[in-house]
Amino acid sequence: MASKFTELAIDCTDPSGLARFWCSVLDYEVQDEDDGIVTIGSPLVPDGKNHPGPVPPTLTFAYVPEGKTVKNRLHLDVNPTDREQDEEVRRLLGLGARHADVGQGDEDWVVLADPEGNEFCVLASRCP
Repeated sequence: MASKFTELAIDCTDPSGLARFWCSVLDYEVQDEDDGIVTIGSPLVPDGKNHPGPVPPTLTFAYVPEGKTVKNRLHLDVNPTDREQDEEVRRLLGLGARHADVGQGDEDWVVLADPEGNEFCVLASRCP
């Protein structure tokens, strides 16, 4: 049997604020908040770690005192579900994201950064 991807841990200076941002991006909800650590996940699969099939991974935001200093070695890609890419980019910018240049050139995805500067991509294709 192989492993199942269930959680991504993200260091940050404001776990609650960054969790709120990503809850809005992904339509997730806070599942746990305790002592500088906030875990968010899909409301459709609240017990995802025990679910036998594919599940949306949870994101855990953990407080660290230092800020981000270099380009991410790992980043999230998101796909719009109910709107086109340009509309989704505008929505995410309104939530507090900003455009980021990581040397991507002229591609069909858009690179943004979350409120703490973590880069992520908004892909052109829509996923139901």
